[in-house]
Amino acid sequence: MAPRRRHGRFLITLGEESETDSEESDVSGSDGEDTSWVSWFCNLRGNEFFCEVDDEYIQDDFNLCGLSNQVPYYDYALDLILDVESSHGDMFTEEQNELVESAAEMLYGLIHVRYILTSKGMAAMLEKYKNYDFGRCPRVYCCGQPCLPVGQSDIPRSNIDGAYFGTTFPHLFLMTYGHLKPQKPTQSYVPRVFGFKMHKP
Repeated sequence: MAPRRRHGRFLITLGEESETDSEESDVSGSDGEDTSWVSWFCNLRGNEFFCEVDDEYIQDDFNLCGLSNQVPYYDYALDLILDVESSHGDMFTEEQNELVESAAEMLYGLIHVRYILTSKGMAAMLEKYKNYDFGRCPRVYCCGQPCLPVGQSDIPRSNIDGAYFGTTFPHLFLMTYGHLKPQKPTQSYVPRVFGFKMHKP
């Protein structure tokens, strides 16, 4: 059976056409139209924080400067992201196709971190912020303040890096949308044991 790739998933070509059609409909959605790889990737469970990067932004070589050195299978990964049919896909083994898919996910993340620093990217992240897609701070005195994603490192795969959001994004976001900056809490936490304040030496 020859595997066929479709938005990062392998569909096994079956003898009966009806089974193949039903599998394809699971991937492409109920409306019968194919979704783009970017939409598919952003809608995967666990990828809710990602916003959809415009195709025009991805197609501009200036925005991808330096990424080819960081991502293996760069050209194939870029073709996968842009839904460009590649003639080389048939020559790859299943393992190589998985490597290309993994490279595409990494490449998209590195493009994403650049995109969210643009005005369009900021606007897309603002919508997610307003919808509390990033969650709310659980601290009592934060009063349900919406959270923002932040990375401790811009280098991918360095411990828990957050490289797909970067170290710059939350600061630039709150500078751009100053009215969203959280107010300082009127109360501060006082540590207590059995209701009594802790003595500070």
